[in-house]
Amino acid sequence: MTRPNEALLGALDLLVLRTLSSRGALHGYAIASTIQQASGDTLRVEEGTLYPALHRMEKSRWVRATWRVTESNRRVRNYALTAAGRLRLEDAESQWARVTDGVARVLKFL
Repeated sequence: MTRPNEALLGALDLLVLRTLSSRGALHGYAIASTIQQASGDTLRVEEGTLYPALHRMEKSRWVRATWRVTESNRRVRNYALTAAGRLRLEDAESQWARVTDGVARVLKFL
């Protein structure tokens, strides 16, 4: 069984990778906003959590980061899913399905 921090990091990785898979390359604020909006304001990913996770995912080569200039002339770092990130996303989705199925079974049983 995974430790609580590992489970939380895994869930964050899953959310970020799924967001990039669905929406394409995004900067950090857009990733956090998309997750918050898609969750109906239930999930909020703070900067202090998101950016270290993005850097960790970049180091693992699951995402690729590039700089670009926005319409308002601001430099932002965009993150895009890599081929390794797509494989990690598939694995994370499979693991998440197993975990949620197990939790559902326990709740139904008890």
